[in-house]
Amino acid sequence: MGEIASASELISLNGHHQHQPSEQKKNICVFQMPLHYPRFQKHDYEKMSEWKLDCLLKEYGLPLNLGDLNQKRKFAMGAFLWT
Repeated sequence: MGEIASASELISLNGHHQHQPSEQKKNICVFQMPLHYPRFQKHDYEKMSEWKLDCLLKEYGLPLNLGDLNQKRKFAMGAFLWT
């Protein structure tokens, strides 16, 4: 799940910025891949602070309500490590 953006917020679709019509009242999920893939290694995630993990997950449109710090670390490693 990505961040929820209201219809009135600016969203990015296929690299083009568009405003949703104001008559649409639905919430939509938007995933926007940042320009660079994170280059952290397993030991980086194991010692990463919670605020930094939150920033990383938010940047990639991933959920922040994953539980405690260890659960966030496991999620980030599963999402970003290629092992």
